Amino acid sequence: MLRISKLTDYGTVVLAHLAADQNGVVSAAEVAAATHLALPTVSKLLKSLARAGLVRSTRGAGGGYQLARPAHEISAADVIDALEGPVSITECSSLDSHCEHESNCSVGGAWQRINIAIRHALEEVSLLDLRHSSRQPPKFKFAGLPIMVENRPGKKL
Repeated sequence: MLRISKLTDYGTVVLAHLAADQNGVVSAAEVAAATHLALPTVSKLLKSLARAGLVRSTRGAGGGYQLARPAHEISAADVIDALEGPVSITECSSLDSHCEHESNCSVGGAWQRINIAIRHALEEVSLLDLRHSSRQPPKFKFAGLPIMVENRPGKKL
């Protein structure tokens, strides 16, 4: 099963909160209170997101965090890269592959194409799209074919 970690999920919640107030600087404590996440978790996430260049921190009495660039310029791929590393669904899909069977594997190329398609789909979904879950899901191409994510009855996207 392909699934992002709970920490990455929380990271998108933190970024979405910062996106709601792009002009202001917000403290980690304010983010924690607004998102109902534990302060140590929020602090850890904000530090990782700052190292990755997705948020900017300001020290001092009026200090805090804000997005480093507009929400529409931050992709889901950027968030995953910052908190989990690049998407790699199989060993041979990563840049530093260490699979002992790679030289005689007949399916590795297909998995690499799938990995690239997933990467492109994640790059097409912005933080702004993630933040506005009530919006119509974005249209994007998967493996060269246009697809539309459908909202199932009773399931909120």
